[in-house]
Amino acid sequence: MNQKKRLIIAMTGATGAVYGVRMLQVLQAQEQWETHLVISSAGLVNLKHEMGMKRAELFELADVTHGIDDIAASISSGGFKTEGMIIAPCSMKTLSAVAHGFGDNLISRSADVVLKERRRLVVMPRETPLNLVHIRNMASVTEMGGIIFPPMPAFYSKSDSLAAMVDETVGRVLDMFGVNVEGLYTPWEGL
Repeated sequence: MNQKKRLIIAMTGATGAVYGVRMLQVLQAQEQWETHLVISSAGLVNLKHEMGMKRAELFELADVTHGIDDIAASISSGGFKTEGMIIAPCSMKTLSAVAHGFGDNLISRSADVVLKERRRLVVMPRETPLNLVHIRNMASVTEMGGIIFPPMPAFYSKSDSLAAMVDETVGRVLDMFGVNVEGLYTPWEGL
């Protein structure tokens, strides 16, 4: 029996809860993937505000859920094999914690583990405009091997809805992990 591939999905209080939710929906439909979800307290507030969604509804989308303060969770150890982690959306607070190795909760601790184990970390920061410390923190995470992927729409795809724009971003991010993203977006092939 083949072991499922594990992917950590973390959600923070930045705007853009739809990205984390949509990733979980896509991964839930794929048998070979196991999702590990952790969401901050501010992320839960934002989830309710932006999507009208309750914690229980979100947790149903994940295979395994972890409490934000559960520093002893499986995903806090490098011995627990994962394909990596996506922080979607990522607040500037969480970005700062990751950039400085400040593992004060399970999101920043798990990101630290992913980086130290040389696994893929994709951070989807949501803030605008950016100040210099935001940019420096993004540079720091990049220098450590993380990928900064701001969820910016690509207008060349001529998406006709917000859902299509979200799917394009989600598809591009999940494609980095080898997830089957057929139907979410069409890669650019030139004119």
